[in-house]
Amino acid sequence: MAKRKATRKKIVKKNIARGVVYISATYNNTVITVTDEAGNVISWSSAGSLGFKGSKKSTPYAAQQAVEDAMAKAMEHGIKEVGIKVQGPGSGRETAVKSVGAIEGIRVMWFKDITPLPHNGCRPPKRRRV
Repeated sequence: MAKRKATRKKIVKKNIARGVVYISATYNNTVITVTDEAGNVISWSSAGSLGFKGSKKSTPYAAQQAVEDAMAKAMEHGIKEVGIKVQGPGSGRETAVKSVGAIEGIRVMWFKDITPLPHNGCRPPKRRRV
């Protein structure tokens, strides 16, 4: 039998000028997703995917590195203007937002906090009968 040559999927470079950066900052990790205006994912990165392990994943430095990685991948597709949506209470939240604004060639158009807030919370457990 003849050996088949492995075919690789070619990465298509899109030409997208505007996008949205979603920053999900949890207590354990920070995930950055860059999408176009329709919501299709262009690039993503997280502190865990960059090799940070354990408690180092939730640090502001790890969040900054994740933003730089995701934005570098997104800039290959032509991203120039972004909006930022932040979710969660994590420690890397402020640093991630600042580092998006600090990247050369990226203009931040707007900023929004989309952290879900409970209106009345969960239903409490039944009263204890003794």
